[in-house]
Amino acid sequence: MDEDADAETPLLRPDENDYRPRLRRSASNATSQLALVGANVSPIESLDYEILENEFFKQDWRSRSRLQIFQYILMKWTLCFLIGILAGLVGFFNNISVENLAGVKFVVTSNLMLERKFAEAFGVFAATNLALTLFSSVITTYFAPAAAGSGIPEVKAYLNGVDAPRIFAPRTLIVNVIGSICAVSASLHVGKAGPMLHTGACIGSLLGQGGSKRYRLTYRWLRYFKNDRDRRDFVTCGSAAGIAAAFRAPVGGLLFALEEVSSWWRSALLWRAFFTTAVVAVVLRAFIDLCNSGKCGLFGKGGLIMFDVTSASISYHIADLPPVIILGIIGGVLGSLYNILLEKVLRVYTYINEKGSPYRLLLACSISVFTSCCLFGLPWLAQCRPCPAEASEACPTIGRSGNFKKFQCPPGHYNDLASLFFNTNDDTIRNLFSAGTDNEFYSSSILLFLITSYFLGVLSYGIVVPSGLFVPVILTGATYGRFVGMMMGSRSSLNHGLFAVLGSASLLGGSMRMTVSLCVILLELTNNLLLLPLVMLVLLISKSVADTFNSNVYDIILKLKGLPYLESHAEPYMRQLAVSDVVTGPLQCFSGVEKVGNIVHVLKTTKHNGFPVIDEPPFSDSPVLSGLVLRAHLLVLLKKKCFSPTCTLIGMDATIRFSANDFAKWGSGRRDSIEEIELTAEEMDMFIDLHPFTNTSPYTVVETMSLAKALALFRQVGLRHLLVVPKASCGNPVVGILTRHDFMPEHILELYPSLRQTPEVSYICFAS
Repeated sequence: MDEDADAETPLLRPDENDYRPRLRRSASNATSQLALVGANVSPIESLDYEILENEFFKQDWRSRSRLQIFQYILMKWTLCFLIGILAGLVGFFNNISVENLAGVKFVVTSNLMLERKFAEAFGVFAATNLALTLFSSVITTYFAPAAAGSGIPEVKAYLNGVDAPRIFAPRTLIVNVIGSICAVSASLHVGKAGPMLHTGACIGSLLGQGGSKRYRLTYRWLRYFKNDRDRRDFVTCGSAAGIAAAFRAPVGGLLFALEEVSSWWRSALLWRAFFTTAVVAVVLRAFIDLCNSGKCGLFGKGGLIMFDVTSASISYHIADLPPVIILGIIGGVLGSLYNILLEKVLRVYTYINEKGSPYRLLLACSISVFTSCCLFGLPWLAQCRPCPAEASEACPTIGRSGNFKKFQCPPGHYNDLASLFFNTNDDTIRNLFSAGTDNEFYSSSILLFLITSYFLGVLSYGIVVPSGLFVPVILTGATYGRFVGMMMGSRSSLNHGLFAVLGSASLLGGSMRMTVSLCVILLELTNNLLLLPLVMLVLLISKSVADTFNSNVYDIILKLKGLPYLESHAEPYMRQLAVSDVVTGPLQCFSGVEKVGNIVHVLKTTKHNGFPVIDEPPFSDSPVLSGLVLRAHLLVLLKKKCFSPTCTLIGMDATIRFSANDFAKWGSGRRDSIEEIELTAEEMDMFIDLHPFTNTSPYTVVETMSLAKALALFRQVGLRHLLVVPKASCGNPVVGILTRHDFMPEHILELYPSLRQTPEVSYICFAS
């Protein structure tokens, strides 16, 4: 947990004349210290994105040769290349696995229906879906709870500086891939884009760790990346690669990571992320060519949800703008309503999931059975239609995906509603986006599918399986857009497939509130740049309308999970407060040369991760702030027993006794603990010189600075600790430390209830 997470009693030094300040407010921040990762309550810890400037690390960098610097740059680009290769392979594997698993299920079911064995067909269909859902939920519940849900909120929080446990563990990666394939193949109304982004982020994080210390798989060349700052870059590149692999949209994936996921960006990272997504595009292109030769199983064509929406030339006029504007307005309302309903459903799921793993599995199975009943039962309400004479594909469609599902219809006829329900989500979107299909669906069938897909998308998210929101929202939006196109009839020159694309854009903008990245992703999906003006208009309108109701869906989930995400803007009441109004105590400090016993006592009785180091006589004329030392570095010093029998400076002898690898921060896995370090009574009376390991240039703010201004500095620089210094020169060189939790609204409003204007946000648990 972070700096202010400790609720222990103040620690007093033996000296009665101790100069250390005692703050006016002694209450610790007891809020926002836990998050709900998967279905488990886990402690929150911040990440160290700040560059440390202490004598030891300065000397280490000065000692590096040009060859080592070249190794650092070369390995960074090499790892980005590997992230792109692996993300592309996983994306291809996911798509082909879903197409073949779901394809075999639909073929067996269709063959039974051709034999008029409708009960047996439903039994096979429902049982297969139930088995796949149960398998996905079991491996997620018992092996990697952090893999549940889309993973985008967790990655977004990580890049904001929040380290939620196990979100990038190897188990999470494996369960994400397998569980997502099973969940999508089980015909649940979930997508694989979110889990793919999470998978790409896992790949980036694991490669940046330099192997596994537990299994002794570490590499000397990767020692440079054992820090949060470099690992953040790899996670960013991995998240961009994941979206690029999910939609075969390299530029869209890059912009998605920039607009929605990442909190910090710079030009060097832009180049690396662009290179990574370009590698993904090349890998996918190579495998698509392989699939076009018929080597990808029964169903896999390697299309990777590439939708050729309409003909090469699109003509639209000024008279077409009013229906497009209406489409954007209604899409914004429907998108915000989608977020409201999703939040309420997740709160209900919380109550169920808190009862234990059996209830989580039962909930997932119940949603699976309900979904199977809808997908198999509702097409019976549709009327059979005669096959069109000039159809571009075989009608009816038997044994493969297509627009003309036979279902229960006689020869020469097809069931238009079954063409929507009895396909994978990708194939259904392709059918809705198709050009020249204006007369292939009844408006009643489209309306029924719109209502069903809208609510199935809300109900399916939150169960304990890897599941994304992107594809269900695209699917529902495409249905809504096509329905609007049908209502417009001859009053618009736009075809229904184009209306479906614009409907997807409007619902995506209304729910996810992104503009640039969604626009580019949709253009790359449809492979038609002529749609750009209309898509831009719809996205801007829908986002503007939806912003008047609530925030985007990922921010809502972040709050529900209790992840302390720092927004880019400050709340209005933060300008009324100074940093001294929210800083909490007790404040723990160390002397420049500190007694081992005092360090051990503080580390055992607090959970702070950073401690101010203050020089005092005889090392200085008066108390002076020397800097900040991290808990992890203190543990290394205690473990290596870098002690001195007298209270003296050891100087740069530290560079001889330590290497930079000793202070490397490992990724996932168990970390050092103070309880594991054994020291004798004689060693407890010895001293440690903290000067070589103290960050001598920590970020500081004066105690009278407004909280809003401090938040801007804290977030934009990516800090973990922000020291508060007194305005007047006095005996106390530091007043306190601000950490992430001090900027959380629930903490501030707990201290000052009079500032509260809206009900306090409550943090809950659900299985995503």
